Amino acid sequence: MLVRTDDEVYRVDSVWLGPPRATFPWRARYVSYGVGLLVMIIVMFVQRRIGIGLDFFSVAWALVLTVVVTRFLGQRIDYERPLGQVLAHFRLELTGPRARTAVGGGAVRSGHVRVGVPARPKPARQAKSAADAWGKPAARGAKGRRRATT
Repeated sequence: MLVRTDDEVYRVDSVWLGPPRATFPWRARYVSYGVGLLVMIIVMFVQRRIGIGLDFFSVAWALVLTVVVTRFLGQRIDYERPLGQVLAHFRLELTGPRARTAVGGGAVRSGHVRVGVPARPKPARQAKSAADAWGKPAARGAKGRRRATT
């Protein structure tokens, strides 16, 4: 026994066929006209905001871009995935949580490093032991006293 599903009912597009000899030269679903209108308004708004004037070519390019975007969206909209669900999915993709890719720690800073001409040298100290700061024995004078080596 073969069970038939009701998928054929949903495969019929709700398009405006119109009266005889007054149909459009293309087939578009009702939702495409609404999406196209919204896309055209958005495209023309963006054109004005970036400084493109209102002339024939700007409207023509806006219309071409509207058709492309509407066809792109129309391929993703069907009876199983309506326009509201596609828009909600897009919004959730933009605002959803993302995995952190940043590593711990921060930027290496060199604020503690002295850059430029070194400070004036400190005066040499008298060696208090038999060996001066460089590990050499202090030189002895004529009377056996140590004299400073500079």
